[in-house]
Amino acid sequence: MKKYILAIAITLFGCLGPKRELPKILIIGDSVSGGYFPFVKKNLIGKAKVFQPTYYDKNGKTKSCCGGTSQAVKEIGIYLSDIKWDIIHFNFGLHDIKHIDPVTGKNSKNLSHPHQASPEEYGRNLIEIIKKLKRTGAKLIFATTTPYPDKLGKQMRSPGMPKIYNQVAIKIMNKSEIKINDLYSLVLPRVNELQRPNNVHFNIKGSEFLAEQVLKSIKGSL
Repeated sequence: MKKYILAIAITLFGCLGPKRELPKILIIGDSVSGGYFPFVKKNLIGKAKVFQPTYYDKNGKTKSCCGGTSQAVKEIGIYLSDIKWDIIHFNFGLHDIKHIDPVTGKNSKNLSHPHQASPEEYGRNLIEIIKKLKRTGAKLIFATTTPYPDKLGKQMRSPGMPKIYNQVAIKIMNKSEIKINDLYSLVLPRVNELQRPNNVHFNIKGSEFLAEQVLKSIKGSL
């Protein structure tokens, strides 16, 4: 009888006691992360609260996907908000690699035009971003920049640049003791199957595949 009473008491205490607050996860990235974010969020319902940065651009439109590192250095505080994050999964790269018209500042198909951020600038920017991310006390996970076809449409990027930018990032992450989610290496052998034709973005199967890898990385840090 005493055992039953004890069991009931424990059950009631578990029901009436304070509920454990779910961990808060922030996913920072470009539109590629926007593709896998919904699948990650859905999979973690009841296990964690998953967010993307939401802010207003200069035209007053709501945005959730972030740009390159030059923008992030200025706006990382907006992305982080005042929430106490448990895990931050982040990536920058595809926007940095884009070529920019030096006169207009707009995206360019001219491969002789400068990158939005050169590999050297990219590295310096990442170091500044990491300093601010570390101040949150969250566990940090960096996702490498995914590959893309050599021929692109309106936003031309030079062939092979993700590998160069990832080398810069990986060196910095290792030195900073930040966990790496190597999406680049995972996607590369299956890029024709997972990516939209002539596009940096992924098809549904590709976004689901990326989500699986992101989930594995996040769950290992929960």
